Amino acid sequence: MSQSIIELRNVNIYQGDAIVLSNVNISVEKGEFVYLVGKTGTGKSSLLKTLYGDLPLTSGQGWVAGHNLKEITWKTVPFLRRNLGIVFQDFQLLTDRNVNENLKFVLKATGWKDEVLINEKIAEVLNKVNLGNKGLKMPYELSGGEQQRIDIARAMLNSPKLILADEPTGNLDPETSDEIMQLLFHICKDYNTTIVMATHDYMVINKFPARTIKTESGVVIDNASIRSSMI
Repeated sequence: MSQSIIELRNVNIYQGDAIVLSNVNISVEKGEFVYLVGKTGTGKSSLLKTLYGDLPLTSGQGWVAGHNLKEITWKTVPFLRRNLGIVFQDFQLLTDRNVNENLKFVLKATGWKDEVLINEKIAEVLNKVNLGNKGLKMPYELSGGEQQRIDIARAMLNSPKLILADEPTGNLDPETSDEIMQLLFHICKDYNTTIVMATHDYMVINKFPARTIKTESGVVIDNASIRSSMI
């Protein structure tokens, strides 16, 4: 098994019977920050869905956070996702309960039972995103940036090896986007968490440069391999 957090070898990715991306070869190491870019319809979302087990891997070999994607079934996909954090563009917070209850819902759904440990973990992740005083707030009482921070805190609940962030700055103003990017880079660096972030925003990429993987014309172009081939 690969030591990388993500390893795809000779992978073809399908939507139904249609091939979306062919001969995908990607290796992402622990603690790396990687952008995933590409126009709508070029396979960016399909690649992300393959990584978190929403699309089955039928061609090639793939491992994510120690799990063999070829062996993932609907019964075992929750075990894969306990090693992942997923950050959404539209936050997807439960609007009928406060921040603490949102986070408690996720912990209980992933097998946590001890109320003391649950409360300690919630306090820990809220402090990591600098919102330790917002636990009793309802989602509608928070700004867009605060809701995105809660979404990131939720992704960190099970101390994941990998966070997949899908357009996390897409609905935010530039100043708030900068704050979220600084937070994500902080998590990557200080907790050695691998982050793969899908984005359309090249202003963000230029301001916070990192390795970039692009989906285009049915293939994946990795600027890390382009750079290494030029050396």
